[in-house]
Amino acid sequence: MNATQVSLATRDAGDGRIALPSPEVETGKPVERTLNSRRSIREFSGETLSLAQVSQMLWAAQGQTSPRGFRTAPSAGALYPLDVYLAAGEIAGLPAGVYHYDPRDHALEKVAPEDRRRQLSDAALAQGWIRRAAAVIVLAAVFPRTTRKYGQRGHRYVHLEAGHAAQNVYLQAASLGLGTTTVGAFHDERVKAVLDLPQEAEPLCLLPVGRPG
Repeated sequence: MNATQVSLATRDAGDGRIALPSPEVETGKPVERTLNSRRSIREFSGETLSLAQVSQMLWAAQGQTSPRGFRTAPSAGALYPLDVYLAAGEIAGLPAGVYHYDPRDHALEKVAPEDRRRQLSDAALAQGWIRRAAAVIVLAAVFPRTTRKYGQRGHRYVHLEAGHAAQNVYLQAASLGLGTTTVGAFHDERVKAVLDLPQEAEPLCLLPVGRPG
């Protein structure tokens, strides 16, 4: 992490939000090598992640890449129904808790205090790797953003978009030497309660992330 990133990592973005380190967009690692190394990882070392690493994965999921508001993952009609949440546990410089990712300002908004990884694991049929990950990225959808334009067909588009975003997280994790896996088996209402999600947000998948064990 360079000096500029350290400054950003500790700076308040306003309204209590946390400014994230700027994402790296030119690492020089070939996409073919990243694709070849992508795997689902369910064993984690327990090591703390840096805020820069987490920043990069959140940006990969839904980061803004254009002044026109376009993002890293394609979206039907550029309507962007996905919201990204972070259940932080072992992240240097970031208190444990639940955060909402704001792609426009590349910042975090605190939603709830305390480490929620164990509760998330319990809500996901006791899948232990969730609580052992350093953090969990959660993709949630507000379906009306898309269905208002596309009707019932919009549900399919939202799920396609979640797949794009999850694969971005996979590839970014592989590029950073980290690991993740997509978890879709969980009790929706319990996950919503653990994360204090708004009523209109529906959790689609959990992505526990950490250094492979």
